[in-house]
Amino acid sequence: MPRIERFFLTLLVIFQAAIVVTGGAVRLTGSGLGCPTWPECTPGSITPLPDQIEGKFHSWIEFGNRLLTFALLLAALAVIIIVIRNRAKELRWLALGQIAGIFGQGVLGGITVLTDLNPIPVAGHFLLSIILIAGALSLRQRALGKDLKIQLRPTTKKLSQAVVTLSVLVIGLGTIVTGTGPHAGDAQAKRFDFDPVLISRIHAEVVIVFVLLTIALFFTVRMSEGTEVQRNFGRKVLLLLIVSFAQGLIGYVQYFNGVPILLVGLHLLGATLVWISAWNLAITGRVFSR
Repeated sequence: MPRIERFFLTLLVIFQAAIVVTGGAVRLTGSGLGCPTWPECTPGSITPLPDQIEGKFHSWIEFGNRLLTFALLLAALAVIIIVIRNRAKELRWLALGQIAGIFGQGVLGGITVLTDLNPIPVAGHFLLSIILIAGALSLRQRALGKDLKIQLRPTTKKLSQAVVTLSVLVIGLGTIVTGTGPHAGDAQAKRFDFDPVLISRIHAEVVIVFVLLTIALFFTVRMSEGTEVQRNFGRKVLLLLIVSFAQGLIGYVQYFNGVPILLVGLHLLGATLVWISAWNLAITGRVFSR
């Protein structure tokens, strides 16, 4: 495959992940309503007004996140062209799903703004991004021939399924913790009516189970390694384990230090990397195939 096509396939994954991080920056800087209307930023203007003084910083932060969506859309359109040019019919639905998901994000973004950052659409915004990251990564790996068919032993396959499934649960609980916590994107935004300490502990306990299962998977794979393909699968498990350890450490440090903005941002980035690593594991090992 030509380098330019590989570039756009990779760029799509990067942009899908970046939109999560920039969305987090909007929330963490209190810029969630920096553009108080949708699809316009301010009444009568797509962009923040030049003479806008109060809240100008927040407006440009929010507008920058919206602008990245257009770059993401261009990358997705480029990937569709690549799929059509290569006559890869089996990839068309994945490519079209990216376009549909991006428009879905636009609608969810509008609902988020119009409901004054209600935590339900905010969580939905993030979870849809997780689905789109998985789709973009699957598209890239399949187009580049990296979705390998590995013959996993029954125990290894079951452990892999449990790890990937738990990663989804960890991320889902993380959105509830976030929707209960202090960084809402605006001081007046509604929050989930949960005990923040209790929901954080539940999240942490599921993370511990997730990490322990990943450790068990790592040693199981190491004991059954044979071919280079299997060793490659083992390296991906190790990568997931390293990223998960780092993410868990950041989570505990931020919790016991009053969830400072910088660490919360790193934790959001870490969640994205954990998901990419976990889903890449599922793709490489065909974990959910028969």
